Amino acid sequence: MPLNIPRLRRWLAACTALLICLVAAFYFYARHKVQNSLKQIPEKIDVEIQQSAKGFTISKSFEGHTLFKIEASKAVQFKQGGRGELHDVEITVYGRDSGRFDRITGKDFGYDSLTGDVTGKGEVQIDLEANPEGLGKPDQLVPDKLKNPVHIKTADLVFNQKTGDAHADGEVDFEVPQAHGSATGLNYIARSSVLTLNSQVRVTLSGLSPISITAGKLTLSRNPRTLALEHPQVTESSEHSQADKATVYLTQDNKLERVFAQGRVLIESDRPDGGKITAGKLELSAGAGNSLRDATLSGNVRYDSFGDDGIQATAGRTVIRFASQSHIKNVHADQGVSLIQPSTKKNKQGFELSAPGMDFSLAKGRLMQSAETSGPPQLTLTSGNEKTFDSTIITAEKFEARFDGEGRLASVHGGQDSRIVSKSHGKPDRVSTSQTIDADFVRGKGIVALLQKGNFAYTDGKIRAWADGARYTPQDQIVLLRGAPRVTDGGMTASAQTIRLNRLTGNAYAEGNVKTTQAALPSRGKPSSDPIMDSLIHITAAKMTASHDSATAIFEGNVRLWQGPNSVEAPTMELHRDGRTVIADGIGAQRVRTNLGQMDKKGKITRLVVSADDLKYSDDQKIVHYEGHVEAVSNGITLAATKMDCFFMDHSQALQRAQLASKMTLEKIVADGGVSITQLGRRATGNKLVYTAADDKFVVTGGPPSIFDAEHGNVTGDSLTLFGHDARVLVEGSKQSPAVTEIQVAR
Repeated sequence: MPLNIPRLRRWLAACTALLICLVAAFYFYARHKVQNSLKQIPEKIDVEIQQSAKGFTISKSFEGHTLFKIEASKAVQFKQGGRGELHDVEITVYGRDSGRFDRITGKDFGYDSLTGDVTGKGEVQIDLEANPEGLGKPDQLVPDKLKNPVHIKTADLVFNQKTGDAHADGEVDFEVPQAHGSATGLNYIARSSVLTLNSQVRVTLSGLSPISITAGKLTLSRNPRTLALEHPQVTESSEHSQADKATVYLTQDNKLERVFAQGRVLIESDRPDGGKITAGKLELSAGAGNSLRDATLSGNVRYDSFGDDGIQATAGRTVIRFASQSHIKNVHADQGVSLIQPSTKKNKQGFELSAPGMDFSLAKGRLMQSAETSGPPQLTLTSGNEKTFDSTIITAEKFEARFDGEGRLASVHGGQDSRIVSKSHGKPDRVSTSQTIDADFVRGKGIVALLQKGNFAYTDGKIRAWADGARYTPQDQIVLLRGAPRVTDGGMTASAQTIRLNRLTGNAYAEGNVKTTQAALPSRGKPSSDPIMDSLIHITAAKMTASHDSATAIFEGNVRLWQGPNSVEAPTMELHRDGRTVIADGIGAQRVRTNLGQMDKKGKITRLVVSADDLKYSDDQKIVHYEGHVEAVSNGITLAATKMDCFFMDHSQALQRAQLASKMTLEKIVADGGVSITQLGRRATGNKLVYTAADDKFVVTGGPPSIFDAEHGNVTGDSLTLFGHDARVLVEGSKQSPAVTEIQVAR
């Protein structure tokens, strides 16, 4: 972002040139000499000439040096009225030390002894020239070289001998080797040594890029030595500067001291990459050789860039300090500083950097290189449309900014106590804190990355996150957590090698040694009694994707879920907290495996191990559903089927049965399709099985069911009943043939 402050240098250079041309050379020295010379002319005429004379010279000397010389082709003194005339006049002023060679020429001069007015009738020309070699050469010689002469032309100049005042109503023109200008009307008050160019002041400085200066009025004062301009305007090519008033202050030897402009100060460039600076006041201080020392802008200081970035900057006061050759060294802004880039079609993300004060350093005297804040700073990122408005507020103890080779903001570093607060319409604030923060900017995109280091913590409603550090990319709203990352959401806590959080959706993505802990799920108004969801649930996996809105977590890669003595293992698994379900899927040879602990009436815990292709658990229905080559093993009994449902007892039912030793109470199992039961060397088959845990009884139907053992062979009936606790088997026939076979097998 170019600061465009070099225009201040040109503005000051223009004022300096105007000062040198008009004040130092013309008004404060030459006019004084001319006035003294004109005072002498009428006295000489009055004494020596009664009627007329042709071709005469009048001179005055002091200590052997000629002060001035007056030459005229004709002089006339009128006896009546005290009036006189000089024709074809040339006045040469040498000065007391012969250090000047100033000449005043005019066609006709008139004198009125009653009023004391000396009037140059028509055009009067004045040439002002310093002659430093005058002392070393014979008196009245023309200098060998004329250096920086000042040429002045006016008309009908009136000088009053008695008061020393002078005025002219017409145009005043002046010219030096590097500048020329004009004005309309001139007034000089001798008593106060104040000269005023009344209106239409115009100055043009020549060069590769000419500078034009205009003013409504110009006033020169000798004590104090000042040059005051009303409504000055400075134009150089496509660059313009102006103010309501400007005052140039001089030292006693006519060197520039400072310039003070006030009232709607404007410095502007019309170039496509230009901009403008506005302020209430501008003060420029000069150093050695009329170079700039510092510039102070105050009163609602504002900078607006005309480039694609649309950068704006505001401050109560801005102090610009210059190095050698008037190159900008640094800039200090205070009294509330703000650097703004609004969001546009090209800049999808806008930002505002604000602080009580900022210090800027520049490269090449014009391009922003770095900036440092003083006082608590704030960086606000904005993006949105007519319906929604998003903002992110970044604060820290201090910000340090860096700019790219084109002067555009490239990065911001935040010191201790860094904090980010993101606001979105209709959503809770998202807050992250860390020891330090770094923001990277790219032209047209705004901030492309935020890096937080040291004790990172994040809050978004129910979502909490911690890590050693995090990287946030606004374009995809992703926060990447590294260094012992941990996230909690709705009772679930997850850790992994890396975790990514989507700040827009609240979704989390974990990779590498994923470990999660889920608290007991809410029970929709009643306590839970299931073996999977009742207490803390632990899950490990290679990857996890958790959706905040749907309260769903998907786990991949060697997934293992366990809760107390119960566990589920699968290649992939889904945990639906709102729907209160668990879905596990096998992949190829990798199957779903569950290991459930079941306590009997005597307090003995037995294991029920089930493997299948797929598993689905519903907490509302208290059912675990298995499909695909289901195989269950418990207490020496193996059950196989195409699909199987395990029903668990509600907690209130468990209390009624006085089974207080464990809430993990299996009520029954229902299996369908290709059912087989293997127990103690015998095998029963059928289409359907119902197991009731209360009496440890298996009932097989359909097929018809049959049972085979080595001692009795194969027995078939309408139903088979097997008892797990004593190994009895009942075979029942149909109603038409109610045969019952009972087989007792010793254990």
